[in-house]
Amino acid sequence: MFDDLRDLYQEVIFDHNRNPRNFHVMEDADRKVEGFNPLCGDRLTLFLKLDGDKITDASFQGSGCAISTASVSLMTEIVKGKTESEAEDLFQKFHQMTTGKEEEVNLEAIGKLAVLAGVREYPARVKCATLAWHTLDAALKNEQESISTE
Repeated sequence: MFDDLRDLYQEVIFDHNRNPRNFHVMEDADRKVEGFNPLCGDRLTLFLKLDGDKITDASFQGSGCAISTASVSLMTEIVKGKTESEAEDLFQKFHQMTTGKEEEVNLEAIGKLAVLAGVREYPARVKCATLAWHTLDAALKNEQESISTE
């Protein structure tokens, strides 16, 4: 059973890496933040479109490893339609899940993002998975500086 679940999770990661969702420049973005992981070479630019405090659109450009690309692809899908506070709450839950700072993470509460739960077993890969989320956090705080995982 666990092996089947792991295989499914790996397939979702491979799918989002091969066919990233929302992979385009958003010319009319309200927020634009760059993120970089010098350890792995992952680099992305995150674009957000807001209506009040609601994220109406999200996209990205960049390049990175499969985990980084899958993470940002999943993230841009999931945050659309969320308020800034809901997106911030997702960031906190995702960060807790991937860093292992909380033993029990409600995987249902993070939906599809659960496919990345396994990175907590590989400390070198955690930064790959969390780069997009730290970049989102900066965008939500309307920070203009580039984000680095170092």
